[in-house]
Amino acid sequence: MTLAIETFRHEGARHFGTTPFKALGHPIAAPKGRALAAKLKKAGPVAVFDPDGLLASFAGFYDLRAKDVRSVFVQRAEDVGRKVLGRTTQSVHTLAKSKARTVFVAAFDAERIIDQLRVLLPRATYLSFDAIRLPAEWLSNPRKYLDSVNFATNFAFLRDEPGHHTAVRTANYWGGYGATDSALWACLFSADGAVLAEWTEPMPGAGGTIVIDSRAVRARFGLGPFAGSLFLHALRIKGHDIVKYALDTYGDDDTVLSATHDANAWPADLYAGLPAPDAGERVRLWVQNSHPIPIPAGAILLGRMGAGKTSAFPESVPPFGTVAIDVGALLPKVKWPQQLEVHAGRYFVRPRYEIERGTRSRMAHANVERTDLKTDPAIAKLGDGFGKGFLLPFPVAPTDRFRTVVLPTPMSTGQRNLPITATVFDQRGKEIARKRLGKLPRNHATVIDVDALLDGALLPGRFGHVELTYDLAKGGDADGWLHAIARYEDRKTGHIAETSFGAHIFNTLAVYKDEPQSYSGAPPGLSTRLFLRMGPGATDTFCHLVYAASAPWRPKSETTLVLTSADGKEVTRETAHIACGGSLFWRTSEVFDAATRARAGDNAYVLIRDATCRLFGFHGLDTRAAFSLDHMFGF
Repeated sequence: MTLAIETFRHEGARHFGTTPFKALGHPIAAPKGRALAAKLKKAGPVAVFDPDGLLASFAGFYDLRAKDVRSVFVQRAEDVGRKVLGRTTQSVHTLAKSKARTVFVAAFDAERIIDQLRVLLPRATYLSFDAIRLPAEWLSNPRKYLDSVNFATNFAFLRDEPGHHTAVRTANYWGGYGATDSALWACLFSADGAVLAEWTEPMPGAGGTIVIDSRAVRARFGLGPFAGSLFLHALRIKGHDIVKYALDTYGDDDTVLSATHDANAWPADLYAGLPAPDAGERVRLWVQNSHPIPIPAGAILLGRMGAGKTSAFPESVPPFGTVAIDVGALLPKVKWPQQLEVHAGRYFVRPRYEIERGTRSRMAHANVERTDLKTDPAIAKLGDGFGKGFLLPFPVAPTDRFRTVVLPTPMSTGQRNLPITATVFDQRGKEIARKRLGKLPRNHATVIDVDALLDGALLPGRFGHVELTYDLAKGGDADGWLHAIARYEDRKTGHIAETSFGAHIFNTLAVYKDEPQSYSGAPPGLSTRLFLRMGPGATDTFCHLVYAASAPWRPKSETTLVLTSADGKEVTRETAHIACGGSLFWRTSEVFDAATRARAGDNAYVLIRDATCRLFGFHGLDTRAAFSLDHMFGF
């Protein structure tokens, strides 16, 4: 029951990325799309020219059927003879033979194409995707509609009801690339997909803070309690086509606190890394329909990873609607540390999950399970220039307060086994513990308990980090897409936070494919620019920076911590030095004194900048009664 849309494609020069489905299914385009489909049906069987292969995606959204299409014509010779909407595609040079009275050009920026087609059918009526365009004043690049910079969109989860509130925080990083007239269009959908509010947030100056708090939204628009989707579209931007943000969930007291971040912005076939409930826990999967059509009943399926069997969620989800699926009710026999696979059918972006234990709750996210990866034998032969190669670092939070456990998670349909070694390093980069896990099967339920690895000893400095690396000495598969969940538990309060991520190659001059990754430009990505939002009021903010290195790099980092006010102005800066292969745990209250933080004001943040190496960062809020933790985003 996979939705018949393309969410990513790269064919030589025809690199569309995620833009076409965003353009076709945008909340503003959707009413126009339905009107266009209705017009095509009334026109009778039409001839379609489909130069970029986007007809099927349009039909997936707007119910254009085979009976509404007489013939389909394509431009590339290699596309001739394919089946589209039940029709065998023909070369465009034969269009005149169709004698069609209506020609539908399944493309944007179609004026030039239509002028060319009129040579073949001068008396036909021509329609195109240009009928569903967004307002011209929204576009960052008006000369190329499907430029990804025109569709910097994303979904956030926004909830405001008794005991549960949310806040989206980010910065105007587009201003750093020269954008001067940017804005953020926001559309809030209720659980049933109705529009609760829509508005435009003017962007602050370059580097200024953007905060959307659910309580403020509710008061501004006079809303009742809600839990739904916040659709965000960055307008008139430059340099970066992804909307990134930190999402904080908080309650009316300190028992509800967690942090997560932006969705992946494109709907996938599968998601993984969803933990089964532990004893006394309730796990709910929050699904946000990302499209203007319903998710059919039974289209969402959950199953234990590697088990093969799935259970279908029996309800439909309305267009742009939101639903919380009770995992334990759907799969009553699964228990932590088992993990689940979500069959999403391209209907929704990366979902979040919420875990409730007593009065405490926390949120985190699943990850995209790749369907296109295969075992890569070259990873085992990368050589000295890549050292440890792909590695996955997670903080070992201060051990006197926190317990750290890690659960490796299969994140590709091709991963039959996970050959892994776990290594613990202190803050100086010295190895202090190691455990070879062997080839974990796809359906494994093996957690790495750092307490057990340390055998009861505290880390020097009481913090460090753990790295997962491939261990191929006795065989096994590697594809570079190694993932895991890291879970942190406060030994005193029992409050828990968790985060998940995937492996990369860190800090090597040599490049393998697109690794080491870079925030901008081509790899290697040997620099850092991270956003650390600061908590409101008396809430403390902490950060754990890991200087992971696949091969030896600079002995010490040259890390600048720039305290930045809400209007993007630097207040002050401090410098930190992290040992190669080591880490640094620090609090904003310890680095910047109270008077300096007061001068920075509300909604301040810290820009973490390092031109000497790539750091991997984790951030959190701390009230002592509860805490949050997730990985940071960069730009």
